[in-house]
Amino acid sequence: VSSTGVVALPLIGDVHAAKLTVRDFEESVKNKLAAGYLRDPRVSVQVSNYRPFFILGEVSKPGNYAYVNGMTVLNGVAMAGGYTYRADSGGITIVHASDPSKTEQRVPEDAAVMPGDIIRVPERFF
Repeated sequence: VSSTGVVALPLIGDVHAAKLTVRDFEESVKNKLAAGYLRDPRVSVQVSNYRPFFILGEVSKPGNYAYVNGMTVLNGVAMAGGYTYRADSGGITIVHASDPSKTEQRVPEDAAVMPGDIIRVPERFF
């Protein structure tokens, strides 16, 4: 997928993929193939890699990490080496990449993480 959200395919040209689910993208490709090239085409799409997620703050190794399907905040913390001794695990916030307002939301450890999300683990104060 290009930076503009388009996939270039032989025969049918550019197909818009940004903000589509995998199933919707499959359907779009299927419809374009059926409109002049194939009868009853069967299309299968698989995502080979996702955008990374980012984790900041009181974790051992902050940075960007590869996204894994079904990921939670706690999985992300584990990938980053766990909490530091100063971490406030009850004050974790996340900014979802899909949120146009980029609002930071306080979330529990079992909250879902999506590709491109930014997780922030704050420092606790005694």
